[in-house]
Amino acid sequence: MDLIMVLVLILTCLLLFPYWKWSCKRGKLPPGPTPLPIIGNIHQIDVKKRHQAFTNFSKIYGPVFTLYFGMKPTVVLHGYEAIKEALIGHGEEFSGRGSVPILQMALKGFGISFTNGDIWKKTRHFSLLTLRKLGTGGKSIENHIQEEAQFLVEELKKTNGSPYDPSFILTCAPCNVICSIIFQNRFEYKDQVFVSLIEKLNANSKILSSRWVQSYLSAKIKENEDSLDATNPRNFIDYFLIKRRQENHNQQSIYTHENLTATLSNMIHGGTDTLKTTMRFALLLLLKHPHVTAKVQEEIDRVIGRHRSPCLLDRKQMPYTDAMIHEVQRFIDIAPNSLPHEVTCDVKFRNFFIPKGTTILTSLSSVLHDSNEFPNPETFDPGHFLDAKGNFKKSDYFMPFSAGKRVCLGEGLARMELFLFLTTILQNFKLKSLVPPNEINDVPVYNGFAVLPPFFQLCFIPV
Repeated sequence: MDLIMVLVLILTCLLLFPYWKWSCKRGKLPPGPTPLPIIGNIHQIDVKKRHQAFTNFSKIYGPVFTLYFGMKPTVVLHGYEAIKEALIGHGEEFSGRGSVPILQMALKGFGISFTNGDIWKKTRHFSLLTLRKLGTGGKSIENHIQEEAQFLVEELKKTNGSPYDPSFILTCAPCNVICSIIFQNRFEYKDQVFVSLIEKLNANSKILSSRWVQSYLSAKIKENEDSLDATNPRNFIDYFLIKRRQENHNQQSIYTHENLTATLSNMIHGGTDTLKTTMRFALLLLLKHPHVTAKVQEEIDRVIGRHRSPCLLDRKQMPYTDAMIHEVQRFIDIAPNSLPHEVTCDVKFRNFFIPKGTTILTSLSSVLHDSNEFPNPETFDPGHFLDAKGNFKKSDYFMPFSAGKRVCLGEGLARMELFLFLTTILQNFKLKSLVPPNEINDVPVYNGFAVLPPFFQLCFIPV
């Protein structure tokens, strides 16, 4: 046997050994389609139709099945019962964050969204407590949102009813709300630093970890350090800096400059990106369904009128508006599989063995588009959240923010903003489409883990 044949044989064994080892382990995991060596099941999944692919697999293999993205196994949870059982019934075991290398590398293992272990637990706990101290969910943050909603209205009036792309302005409003929490100040919409931040948010979420953003956040932290009064914390940064002083000699402390910068980055992105996308989708769907818009505006006129700002107490008297907002979130399915989870230890789940570190995908689409809970789930219909008497109807299947220990940190704030911003816009403007409703394209554009609305313009006609 010549040298070349020996080398080919050795190379073949090296390539096949991992596959052999991999095949032996597959028997312990939930069932799934047979993967190919090296590429796994990637060839069987259309990224733009991943939800349909997962649904087809679930019909064959059940609500818990295994796919391989390359050589790495991923367990997919499909349907409400499986996701609830995992994320809530086994919350601790399924609370890990799956690998997102580019973001974990950029954030250097700090922050809330892409961390695990003590850093994640302690940072999340601190953030929740601090946000409560700063009034999120209470009257003070409601006042901030109401104030920002009026600034939003004034900016929209400047369009003079001309065709307008609302992307920029709908990013500014929620970004200013989160900035008021972490910096204690809002920005004018023409402030050049603020405009730069918004441009980066609209360009690509990964840019949030860019050198420009890191430098900007470091400068804001330095401002707070120079003027810090430990007896009178003003904002999120102050509370963090006070804890850092208290744990100055603790080598394991999470209260470091790097963790603060990463956490602020997570909060700005999380408090802005999903909100602006949901509001853009809401306007697009209201243009496409003018009968829904008419019902919402009739409810606004009846409950609120034209002479005061909407408030959160109004929501209880506005079931159709509340249902419309819930239906927007259900219908657009903004994070079809959420961010990847990871099991924190070996888990026996539904008689399957899932090894520690296995990536978990939760098909939120399968819950939000469950045809038993939401008849005709592919149709935009606020009636999905109304009972026979027209009262608002809650649904356990409403999971746009995920569930369990990794549920979105800002869920409460987001729901406040969606109600107050959208009702304020509809209180002050008629929405005019540039094309007939039946010609409006509402097919989402897929972008990594999330979806975006297609480009559109509309006219805001003052009323």
